[in-house]
Amino acid sequence: MQENSPQHLNQSTQQSGHGDQVDGTLKGEAILRAARAFVQGDAAAHTDGHDWPHIERVTALAVELAHRMGADPFICELAALLHDVPDEKLNESLEAGMAKLNAWLDTQPLEAGTREAVVHITSSISYAGGQRPAVSSLEAQVVQDADRLDALGAIGIARTFAFAGARGREMYDPALPPREQMTREEYRNGRSTTINHFYEKLFKLKDLMNTSYGKELAEQRHDFMMQFVEQFKREWEGRFS
Repeated sequence: MQENSPQHLNQSTQQSGHGDQVDGTLKGEAILRAARAFVQGDAAAHTDGHDWPHIERVTALAVELAHRMGADPFICELAALLHDVPDEKLNESLEAGMAKLNAWLDTQPLEAGTREAVVHITSSISYAGGQRPAVSSLEAQVVQDADRLDALGAIGIARTFAFAGARGREMYDPALPPREQMTREEYRNGRSTTINHFYEKLFKLKDLMNTSYGKELAEQRHDFMMQFVEQFKREWEGRFS
């Protein structure tokens, strides 16, 4: 996926009030470029589906949703770029991840309200076993939808198996049913399978989308995943029709 063009960056920063000049460069554009460089380095260590291409896809979706839904495009783009930095499953802890994020934010000339919005989004959009309350701001809804859309469809299937393989999780065990109720800790660390993950999380996302366009895209990707799991089970069981 190609980087956003300078024209696109200018549109996002100007429309959202981040068009001040700093050393001849739009302040918002400079912050987005710095975020991209920072996240590319941070994501380079991840081979479990939380890599730089994932960030690019989520960011592109967030920008598109922001423009369609009337959200602040700069906040959505910046939060989408940074959304995996504090993720607790990619760090020693959520606190360690947030400390890393805040250390980078300290280096940027962000207005207090913008920084607060980005921190709120990145700390609240994770699924976390479905235990978190619904997000309230439009920008958080946009970035959450963008991130969840990348967990659906063909890409979602590929990322699910990449993550499971990296964590040593087995593909399928018919004797181990999907978990209906679980704590956040059980969701993170309890025994499950890759196919069970579709039932425990991915098949639920369609009904948890926030925006109208997000819901539309989720429907298509959800149907594709349903077909995949049905075909997977037919082949696993040795059925020929």
